[in-house]
Amino acid sequence: MEIFAQAESWISLITLTFLEIVLGIDNVIFISILSDKLPANQQSKGRRIGLGMAMITRILLLLSISWVMTLTTPLFNLGHLFSITDADWVEKLAISGRDLILIVGGLFLIYKSTAEIHHKIEGDEENTDNIKRHSFWGTIVQIMLLDIVFSLDSVITAVGMASHVEIMIIAVVIAVGIMMWASNGVAKFVNNHPTVKMLALSFLLLIGVSLLAEAFEQHIPKGYIYFAMAFSVLVEMLNLKMKAKAVKKGLKPKD
Repeated sequence: MEIFAQAESWISLITLTFLEIVLGIDNVIFISILSDKLPANQQSKGRRIGLGMAMITRILLLLSISWVMTLTTPLFNLGHLFSITDADWVEKLAISGRDLILIVGGLFLIYKSTAEIHHKIEGDEENTDNIKRHSFWGTIVQIMLLDIVFSLDSVITAVGMASHVEIMIIAVVIAVGIMMWASNGVAKFVNNHPTVKMLALSFLLLIGVSLLAEAFEQHIPKGYIYFAMAFSVLVEMLNLKMKAKAVKKGLKPKD
């Protein structure tokens, strides 16, 4: 416990906890959308277990950080398969274990987001008789698989921000605890507002594309993505407030 006698340790803990919460926003949104497919009496439990699995996954990755670092070693090169000789492209097409995880996770996010957007546009959710309820543990498995992808960013960030594993683990536990506390409210808000849910699905699609780009060394700064998310959410909040005000006055809100 001597590390907590140093001011630097507390600064690292606070900063890392904040970053873990920010990086976990997409995880909470994804879990909220997936849990909405469960029966109503299992949704809250599914979110808690999903976030609990996320915490366990991140802690296990932190404890095996030396193994995680080996995931950056190239396994094969797509450039050689297509006889590409340009040095820059050969470097970008070198595929490591981390890249494979990002590719699979990115494709899965794109598929799930596109499928959900399709269901909403086609109006499948309007008829409650046609809503397909997913199995509880099937949903948990999907959450766990995506947690691994989302956890890579968190673990890499943690390693860069703190030198003590204890601080990293405490930051993860605090961040997940806060997300568990907020998850029910976030899920209820997202699922009760169709436009917000569509916005959330669009951002999950964007995150899936950014994961694919990251796998091929095309770095998209996370700040740009999160700023776009925050700005869009702010605009949507203003729209919701305007519609609520119109309804209160007995006026028909404009589209």
